Amino acid sequence: MGGDGQGKQGGNGVLAIIGGSGLYELPGLSDTAWVTVDTPWGAPSDQIFTGTLATAAGPARLAFLPRHGRGHRLPPSALNYRANIAALKQLGATDVLSLSAVGGLRADLAPGSFVVVDQFIDRTAGRASSFFDTGCVAHVSMARPVCARLGDHLQAALAALPVPSVRGGTYLAMEGPQFSTLAESRLYRSWNCDVIGMTNVPEAKLAREAELCYATVAMVTDFDCWHPGHDDVTVEAIIGVLMGNAEVARTLVANAAAAISHDPAGPACGCRRALDHALITAPSARDPALVARLRCVAGRVLS
Repeated sequence: MGGDGQGKQGGNGVLAIIGGSGLYELPGLSDTAWVTVDTPWGAPSDQIFTGTLATAAGPARLAFLPRHGRGHRLPPSALNYRANIAALKQLGATDVLSLSAVGGLRADLAPGSFVVVDQFIDRTAGRASSFFDTGCVAHVSMARPVCARLGDHLQAALAALPVPSVRGGTYLAMEGPQFSTLAESRLYRSWNCDVIGMTNVPEAKLAREAELCYATVAMVTDFDCWHPGHDDVTVEAIIGVLMGNAEVARTLVANAAAAISHDPAGPACGCRRALDHALITAPSARDPALVARLRCVAGRVLS
């Protein structure tokens, strides 16, 4: 793995998966290793587990990042989101699949449901949400913050599994680590949000800046606290649902990996050219030190 993320295998490079620690326990995964990656923004949440998955379409190169570190030692507000995305890009990732535990904000999204998210509302505070800064300014479009092509593959993979799933939904990203108040939960429902979580922003924004195709599968673990017929959300309840969904999540990753890694439409996806018209700072005015840091994620447009 490595290079500029423009891998040749199956028309794509590496499929990166961000999620829980057990996702990489896939049958047929070989050539495995834990890789330490240093980035200009520091260290990612953990080492990255790499391997090759045997699929009917041919081998697929995968990279798994435990979002909170092995053992879940990092809270959402302490994650180094820039380092996480930069590390995956440095390993040659072209596509990123985020699996995230969320609360359901709709009565029909009961615990155990899976949602292929297509929108985000950002209610986080104080998180570094861009690789760019004073000395090299860029503005990327976030109108459609997830890759529709990846969403198609994920929808197809979920349809073949015995779990309830929905294509499309708005993810409300809250700061945490506390769960919502009842008033907040009701407010987010009034905004027509579908699920609530703590981690996918600024993850999705940074993936767009790094020209990575990004998609989220949200795994509903609870009803947040709005539902009058259910207890308030607890960690024990969340873990119970996650454990029940673990095998489904691994099967989803394996099935989606085969399609995504060998998708001939991948190299032409617009996500991979998100910076074509984003840079606004004149070349003569760019900060050389910042440009040097940016090369690992934006080298295509800075060379």
